[in-house]
Amino acid sequence: MDDYMLPCLNKKLFGIECLGCGIQRAAALLFKGEFVAAFKMYPAIYTLLLLVLFLLTTLFVKFKFEKQIKIFLIVINVLIIVISYVIKMNTYL
Repeated sequence: MDDYMLPCLNKKLFGIECLGCGIQRAAALLFKGEFVAAFKMYPAIYTLLLLVLFLLTTLFVKFKFEKQIKIFLIVINVLIIVISYVIKMNTYL
């Protein structure tokens, strides 16, 4: 599986993982049906999936509070990504 993954340029150049490190493996685990492992690999995988599904849905269906829902989902995703990154980086130190 790792042979087909794109390498993280940030990790190669600086030796530090970026905020997106793990999302490819998490997506691959999700497609394999390993839902818990996908969450452990990249905790924001499910909320990102929800955001993408919502954005795709809004192309065809308009919602009353569409803008507020988008902002809420984006803020939640950013928070989860940043918090999980900080936790991951603190466990490596």
